[in-house]
Amino acid sequence: MTIIIILMGVAATVWLSYETWRLLFQLQPLGAIDLRMRLEESQLWFGGVNVYEQSIIATYPPASFLLLWPFIGWTTLGFARWFWAATTVLSLFWLLRIFLEESQAGNNTERWLVLLCPLAAYATGATIGNGQLAIHLLPCLVTAILITARGRERLSDDLVVAALFLFALVKPSVTAPFFWILLFAPGRIRPAALVVLGYLGLTIWACAFQQQGIIYMMQDWLSNSTNILSGSGFHNSNASIHSLLAGLGLGTSVPFVSTILLAGLGVWIYRFRRVDPWLLMGVAALISRFYTYHGWYDDVLIFLPMIAVFRQVKIGGMTSTSQVIAVTLLLAGLVFMIAPGGLYLLPQPWSQLYTQIQVGIWILILGFLGHRTWKMDQSGKTGNGNEGPPVA
Repeated sequence: MTIIIILMGVAATVWLSYETWRLLFQLQPLGAIDLRMRLEESQLWFGGVNVYEQSIIATYPPASFLLLWPFIGWTTLGFARWFWAATTVLSLFWLLRIFLEESQAGNNTERWLVLLCPLAAYATGATIGNGQLAIHLLPCLVTAILITARGRERLSDDLVVAALFLFALVKPSVTAPFFWILLFAPGRIRPAALVVLGYLGLTIWACAFQQQGIIYMMQDWLSNSTNILSGSGFHNSNASIHSLLAGLGLGTSVPFVSTILLAGLGVWIYRFRRVDPWLLMGVAALISRFYTYHGWYDDVLIFLPMIAVFRQVKIGGMTSTSQVIAVTLLLAGLVFMIAPGGLYLLPQPWSQLYTQIQVGIWILILGFLGHRTWKMDQSGKTGNGNEGPPVA
């Protein structure tokens, strides 16, 4: 284990250093590519320009530009790069703190593994180098769900939850599936209602900066999103229902199948809404990863099911066979997450084989979490951590 930890530490140091350089200094078109696009879109939006007509790759909804403006909408790219780097460090520290507290890691070896799992993962570095959003969103998302699951049902708590979840909805393709947890798990409607009303208000406010009305802007957004998903996004999609259906020649079925996956997730979360919220988040993260197009940077979603499995091992109550399966899945998932990853490192057909094995591991983790959820529900154990304080 000491050797594994040292290797993970080396991988984290080299990979994060390189990707931080990409974010701060690499020139166009690759350095901070997504940050640059979001900055340009936000500034055009509040300049009265319809970004959906200006750029066919503008696929973020109107509310996202309003949520991003305080961070990058008012500044230059040079300043935005450094500001984004600073906020990424803070967000990553927040996320690691949650993982340490919630994983129930005991000795130093376990704590180092929990810390290095995200730091040494290719997805974390790719998110940083591209100036992507997931590292900023995950701690907000997880904290909102945990406060709701363990809170005292106070209005002040619900307002904090709504604010955190609304910010997480900057990138709804990643975080929207988790809304089912907010809707069903607390056993009350107020947190979800505040998010719905808040998002509607943000959308109306954002569209007020455009000459066309809100209906016209929403239609443009949906049109761009559909075109991307059926075009470049469809063909470049990795490890999602898009790539699977593309391989089967069933591309026209993508919207229907994605809707079925999301609806099925909602039914599943409602059925098991009283179990450990980490089990719910782990399953929701995997469905979120599969149901629509994602780049390799969005594989940070896999951290949540990994922590959920680790947490189940520490909680106990499993048979020896289940423990062996859980540890094997954790180690296999970890090996295929270590930077720089095989998707862009290996030549064809090895990169394709790497991806197929990785997806197979994720599906097995999904099955394991589903089975553990059913077992805990049958035993009447929530495992929701009510014995501890809410994560803040």
